[in-house]
Amino acid sequence: MPATTWDRRFFTTTRGRMLQYLRRQAATVDDLAQALDLTNNAIRTQLVLLERDGLVCEAGQRWTSGSRKPSQEYRLTADADLLFPKSYDHVLRQLLAVLGERLGQDDLDAAAREAGRRIADEMDAATEGSDTRSRLVVAAEALNELGGLAEVVEEDNQLSIRGASCPLAAVVNGHAEVCRMTEMFISTISGVAVCEHCERGTSSRCRFDVVAS
Repeated sequence: MPATTWDRRFFTTTRGRMLQYLRRQAATVDDLAQALDLTNNAIRTQLVLLERDGLVCEAGQRWTSGSRKPSQEYRLTADADLLFPKSYDHVLRQLLAVLGERLGQDDLDAAAREAGRRIADEMDAATEGSDTRSRLVVAAEALNELGGLAEVVEEDNQLSIRGASCPLAAVVNGHAEVCRMTEMFISTISGVAVCEHCERGTSSRCRFDVVAS
């Protein structure tokens, strides 16, 4: 899938070009200067900025021929890798389409719910002993860790988790099972039964209402 306009523009800058080079391998100042046709001082200035932003870190030292001391190598951090365009949404849509054709919708829904439960089990989100609202707050925070923008809302005595930005917006349109995966994720973390009433379309919005006991 193509990069966004911002991605394309950024990767034409000196820092963007440095990140692309370091994505392939760790490198010294000399390596980068030679590859980008810049001075060593120019490279060092940009490395300081990239380290400040948490995109580059030191990766040990390396001896080079004719050098009296080893040269410092640099590599990308995990945060830097997130800057590069990914095609996860396209891959996931195709995977869900194929699974739906082969498994049937009921089995696909069951698989999605099991995935939501497993994701929740992997997260350290303790809610034992809390009231319902507090449990939902913990679940909303866990959802936000996955890229959501969710909060607990109470309206007409109805507690809900609502999100203005769906972390899986690129795939939910046409794949309601993704919302049911999130439904199980929230229920597992909070220990509170919820039912999804999400808006799926050009502007996806999450909504998970507490099921009356």
